[in-house]
Parts: sequence; structure tokens; C-alpha cells
Amino acid sequence: MDLMVEASPRRVFANAHTYHVNSISVNSDHETYLSADDLRINLWHLEITDRSFNIVDIKPANMEELTEVITAAEFHPRQCNVFVYSSSKGTVRLCDMRSSALCDRHSKFFEEPEDPSSRSFFSEIISSISDVKFSHSGRYMMTRDYLSVKVWDLNMESRPVETHQVHEYLRSKLCSLYENDCIFDKFECCWNGSDSAIMTGSYNNFFRMFDRNTRRDVTLEASRENSKPRASLKPRKVCTGGKRKKDEISVDSLDFNKKILHTAWHPAENIIAVAATNNLYIFQDRIN
Repeated sequence: MDLMVEASPRRVFANAHTYHVNSISVNSDHETYLSADDLRINLWHLEITDRSFNIVDIKPANMEELTEVITAAEFHPRQCNVFVYSSSKGTVRLCDMRSSALCDRHSKFFEEPEDPSSRSFFSEIISSISDVKFSHSGRYMMTRDYLSVKVWDLNMESRPVETHQVHEYLRSKLCSLYENDCIFDKFECCWNGSDSAIMTGSYNNFFRMFDRNTRRDVTLEASRENSKPRASLKPRKVCTGGKRKKDEISVDSLDFNKKILHTAWHPAENIIAVAATNNLYIFQDRIN
């Protein structure tokens, strides 16, 4: 018989969320973790399943006054009292649990001022943050919005230290992406083990990698056709207009149903995992 692997729950932590849970993050103390939904963040002890503490609550008394929701949350990798959460308005709040039991007042507030010249009907939707991740060192954090990845220094709240464009060529297609609901897709992002590179997904089963030191970036494709064992991935390029070169793909022929929302990087080695619809791809750095 084939070997069947089954996951069975050891513990179920229930009855603390009214809305879909969008994030869980284990604390560096290895005793507690947080779970976040659209309006609340709860703190749990790993051994206690029937009780949690509410540490953030942005639910207004009148729901008609609701202007933003929580989109992601994560604990700091080294300071067990610090966590961040991002919002649909493109902001990130850093909170310190030592200051008060309910962290409704943030310690730091990260927001990039909007350029008035580029404002459009879609500005607020595409500025919504879909993922936030601390670097392993704890010095930086990365945020992913619809078109870009930003790296922030925790000591500088006014603007990001790096901005990497993921698929800027889609800016002209926002109207059709709004109509087919793709504009609400939530892409995740991740760091490599040394914090020198970052990765995030895109459409057409493309995923993007950015080297922070050399400032070089690459687009790769995860697909069954080109993923024979030991085969090297060839960089892909998207043609935005004018004459299309032989190896390029036209922006109009991208498949928006094929999207890579989830990616992960091995903490110590150059091995990545990429989830493309119902396929999981694992790639590793070529060893010569």
C-alpha cells in the first residue's frame, strides 16, 4: 500500500475569533503565540486552549465607522514583548506589550506618504498591505502591497529604506484586475536565511527574487513544463509594449488564474518552496 500521511490536531484553540484568522505568529519565548483576524489580535498560551487575552481591538462601537481592517500580524523574532500589525490602509503599527495590557496605542507607526500626482481610484486598494515579515536579525521588516515590496528599518518610521517593484507593468491593467477581483489577492513575502535576499509571488506562476546587496532582481516561473528534476530555471521577462523579444512574454497574455501567493525560504540553506495553485514546487540553488 501507498504510505498515507495524515495530520491530526493535537490541540484546538477555539471561540476567540468572530472573523477569519489571517495570521498566527509564535513568540520568541516559545510559550505564547498571537492570532489575528480583521479586527482583533489575541494572545494565547500554547498549553491553554480555552482562554486567550485580547491585545488589539480596532472594532468601532458603530460598525459603519469602520475605515480599516487588520491584514497581518507578527511577533518580533528576538524581543518577546514586541509585535507589529499591518492594515488595509497601508500602515504598520509596532506595539510593545510592556506598555499596557491592551495595545491600542502603538509605539511606532510606519507609513509612506502618498505621492499626490499618482493618486487614482485604486490607490487605497493597492496600498493595502497583504503581508508583513520581520527580518531574522530583527532590525528590518518587509511589507508587501499589491505592486511592490518595501523594506523598513525599525528605527525609521517615515519611509522605507528599500522599495522593490514586483509587477509595475500591471499598473495600466488595474481596471480589469479590479473587475476580476484579482486586485484583492493577498501575496505573501519572505526573507532568505541571511536577510540578503527577499522573495514574493506574482501572476502567471511567476515569482520574484530581489538581492538586497547587488540590487539585482530576477523573475522565475514555477510550472510543470519547465520543472524537470535537475533542470535550471530560466529568467523570464515581461514585455510591456513595443516590439516583443523572442524570450519575452506579453503583459496581455499573462494568466491571472495562475498565481503564487505563498512562498517560503529555508532558514539556513538556499532552498525555496513555492505554492502554485495546487502544486508545491521545491527548488534549490544549483550546486556545481
